[in-house]
Amino acid sequence: MILRDSHHPTAPALRGPTVRVFDSAEAAAEYAADLVLEALAAAPGAGLGLATGSSPQRLYGALARRRAAGADFSSLSGFALDEYLGLPAEHPESYRSVIERDVIAPLGMDPDRVHVPPATDDPAVLAAFDARIGASGGIAVQILGIGGNGHIGFNEPGTPFSTRTHLTALSDSTRRANARFFDSLSDVPTHSVTQGIGTILESRRILLLATGAEKAEAVATAIESGITIDCPATALQLHENVTFVLDSAAAGASRCWPVCTAFIHIFRSTLALDARDTSPLTLATLAL
Repeated sequence: MILRDSHHPTAPALRGPTVRVFDSAEAAAEYAADLVLEALAAAPGAGLGLATGSSPQRLYGALARRRAAGADFSSLSGFALDEYLGLPAEHPESYRSVIERDVIAPLGMDPDRVHVPPATDDPAVLAAFDARIGASGGIAVQILGIGGNGHIGFNEPGTPFSTRTHLTALSDSTRRANARFFDSLSDVPTHSVTQGIGTILESRRILLLATGAEKAEAVATAIESGITIDCPATALQLHENVTFVLDSAAAGASRCWPVCTAFIHIFRSTLALDARDTSPLTLATLAL
């Protein structure tokens, strides 16, 4: 069930992100899958921007169910956001391996059409990766997660918004967060190659999927604070077509969320609205 459907203007000249809040991570992923299919249909020939992590993994599972129902991803191009430096491609936690396991196989994509940033610091090679995105028709929709410090891709706080695909050092907090995928913190790579914020912002549409209370503060900052390199996700306020898809836990730190949920409960009780009513008219009336 969708709990919140609203639009957050960030400044008079900016459209601001659309925010959709659901009562579970699974429901958020199902909605996000439909949004991905809609964006791909609206931009034939453009590619899919691929993120990794637990929230996107649920989304890929939902897309796999749509494949079983008839969706065809075999001719779709895909571009991953990032790759660790120093991990062999065959390492189970390299993003090449993760993408093969979580995306290519379940969605029936052509491995030759799915590209992961090259693990190198060679500027010419990295520039060629960005050029390949453009030559392939660009990105119809970029899937993003968000780090606890507000990073998108591996663009850590302090990253200029104009950056292209580049080599970056991972923050201590990012390495600690990713240590759950490795035997120990010392095994987590210290550097990665990531699509830059400038690269990400060239996508036609951006979908940020976040679930869990540990993401709540970063989500609230990304949506409600001023635009600042101290929180890379605030750069998304500069894009004209961004949707945040959240579960209620990830939305919990938003300043307006507790008021909104109380208002919705009172409003529906007063007017005897069905709690399951998510018609556009009802949602527009309820939006703060």
